[in-house]
Amino acid sequence: MTGVIVGFPNKDNAANIRNLLVRGGIDVIGVCTTGAQIMHYADTVDGGVVVCGYKLKDMMYTELREYLPDSFEILLIASPARWSEGSIEGVIGLSMPIKVYDLLNTMDMMLRTVERRRKKRKQEKKNRNPEQQELIKKAKELLMARNNMSEGEAHRYLQKHSMDSGTNMVETAEMVLSIMNE
Repeated sequence: MTGVIVGFPNKDNAANIRNLLVRGGIDVIGVCTTGAQIMHYADTVDGGVVVCGYKLKDMMYTELREYLPDSFEILLIASPARWSEGSIEGVIGLSMPIKVYDLLNTMDMMLRTVERRRKKRKQEKKNRNPEQQELIKKAKELLMARNNMSEGEAHRYLQKHSMDSGTNMVETAEMVLSIMNE
C-alpha cells in the first residue's frame, strides 16, 4: 500500500495541508509534527510520499530523507532558498506560498512514480535465480512425497504459508525443507 504522510512542526499547518490533499482525493494516513512520528507511519506502509516543511521539531528534512526507506519520496514545501541549496535524491520542492493546483498535480506525479517503482520491485522479486527455483522445486517434491499432494497443491501450500508468515516463497521452501528433513 502507498501512503501519504504530512509532517510540519506546526500542527495547524499540517492539518491544513492534509485537508487540501483530502479534498483533492488523496488519502493521508498520518499528520505529524516530528520526524519520529513520520518514521512510525512509514513503517506501516510499503512506500509513499512525505509532505513536509524544511524543519520538523526533531530533525531537518535532510535527516528524514536519510532515515526513510528508499520507497519513500519527500515533497518539501519551503521557500526556494531552503531547498535549492543542493539537489537531494528523492526530494522534490514546492515553493511557498503553495498553490492548491500545483500541490495536487505534484502529489499525483509523485504517487504515480512511487507506485511504478513498487510494481517494478515486485516484478524483480518474482524473477528467481536457478538456485532459488531448485529450492522451491525440492520443497514441492518433498510435500508431494510426504503429504500425498499434487504439484499444484504443493505450490499453493507454499504460497499460502509464504503469505501467512510474511516471507517470500524461497524462505518458506527453506523452512519446509529444514523442518521436514529432520
